[in-house]
Amino acid sequence: MIVTPGNAPRTAPPADYQLLLPEGWFRLSIDPERRERSVDALLERQFDGIDNAPHVRREVRGALLEQATAAFQDGGIELYISLQQAGHLTIPASLLVTLVPMPSGVRMPTVQELARSLSDGDPEREVTVVELAAGTAVRVRRLMGGPDHPAPAGAPGDAGKTLPSVTSDYQLPVPATEAHLLLTFSSPLVQIADAMLELFDAVAGSLKWMDGEGAHE
Repeated sequence: MIVTPGNAPRTAPPADYQLLLPEGWFRLSIDPERRERSVDALLERQFDGIDNAPHVRREVRGALLEQATAAFQDGGIELYISLQQAGHLTIPASLLVTLVPMPSGVRMPTVQELARSLSDGDPEREVTVVELAAGTAVRVRRLMGGPDHPAPAGAPGDAGKTLPSVTSDYQLPVPATEAHLLLTFSSPLVQIADAMLELFDAVAGSLKWMDGEGAHE
C-alpha cells in the first residue's frame, strides 16, 4: 500500500502501509495458527506480577480470542489492542485494519459517493470527508450506549440498552487498486469521547503508504 511525492497518480499499488501508534498498543495476531500464542503473550505482559486473578485472566483471554476470531472472519488483516497507561489505569481501545476489495465488475465509488451512502438512514452517524497524509478518506463517528445515545429500537440487550462505545471509521482508497483500506477504532470510554476521537484522528492521520523501499508522503 503507497503515495508518490506530489500529486502524481500511482500506476502500481503500494506494497504495504505504516501507522504510528501510541506507546502501549499491542499488535494481536488474528491468524488462526498464531492467534492463541499472541493472546497469551499479551496476557503475560498485562498480568505480569499478578498471580491472584486467574478467573479474570481466563475471562480476558476468552474475550480477546473471541475478538481476534471475529476480526479474522470479518476480513481483518491487523488488530491492535491498547494497553496504554494513564496513571494506574489502562485506556481500553482497539484498532482493526481491514482491506475491502470491490466485487468483480463493480465500479469503486468515489470518496464523495461513499460518504453520501454512509450518511443515509442513521442519524447517530457523523459522516465527514477528511484529508489524511495518505489521501482523502471518509470518516464515520458514532457514540453509543451513553445516557443520550441509547441502542436503536429492537436492538438486543436489556430494555434497549447497549454496551457503551465510541467508534471512528476511516475508509480510503488504496492507490492503483480496486480496494479500500478501513481503519476501525473503538473504545468503551464514552465519558471522554472527545479525547478518544482526537487520539483516533491522530493515529489515522499518521497512515502512510509504502513501496519496497519505505514510506512516502
